[in-house]
Amino acid sequence: MKVGIIQTDIIWCGIPANIARAEALISSSEPADLYILPEVWSTGFVIEAQSVAQTEEECEALRWMVTTAAARNCALSGSLVISEGGKYYNRHYFVTPEGIAARYDKKHLFRLGGETKRFTAGSERVVVEWRGVKFLLQTCYDLRFPVFVRNRVTTEGYDYDAIIYIASFPTPRIAAWRTLSAARAIENESFVIAVNRTGDDIYCNYNGGSVVWDSFGEAVAECGDKECVVVAELDTDELKARRKRFPTLRDADLFNIE
Repeated sequence: MKVGIIQTDIIWCGIPANIARAEALISSSEPADLYILPEVWSTGFVIEAQSVAQTEEECEALRWMVTTAAARNCALSGSLVISEGGKYYNRHYFVTPEGIAARYDKKHLFRLGGETKRFTAGSERVVVEWRGVKFLLQTCYDLRFPVFVRNRVTTEGYDYDAIIYIASFPTPRIAAWRTLSAARAIENESFVIAVNRTGDDIYCNYNGGSVVWDSFGEAVAECGDKECVVVAELDTDELKARRKRFPTLRDADLFNIE
């Protein structure tokens, strides 16, 4: 499985420009099975959701994701500000050539940034399978809450093979970004694909640091602090072999999430 990290400098509220930038980065990349964009990649982290939110039917960025996935025979992942039933959601989409395969509404809203005042939180874990790999969808602040993402092992196998974290993680907290994303990979015996943005908005600066971790917390591929696209190979055969050799989750504590 080839995964493309799209680390982009998001233009504040510039939906057409951000679509064009994402298109250019993907066009410059080697082919991949899946391309992953940062959190709210078409607008930036706009707390005043009503100023940028669109319904699924009118959302031009979502239409572009659907069209691009079909045209390039790949999947795309990334979140958008969506309006539905009078509420606003930071909605993480996973789009395949056949259309929208999964939707995940960000569960842990960023209280310090005012996200809890404008957005509605989701409650469900979402796992989507694409070309034989199972992905758990997560968004930014979710990274700090390991209980919600704990991988589960049954007689049928593991819940997922990789966690996708898309984010707008600012420069002052980038050390936490790397430490926590590596920890999520180790403790869940999975890949972690952590995709952040670069550039500036009206609140702060972002310096990227997008990275793909393997299940031992070792970097498979990573970006620096500039806008770029990097393609990483997810070796799921090796992942399965490691899980067989060192099955730590079979000794994990049992618990319920409320």
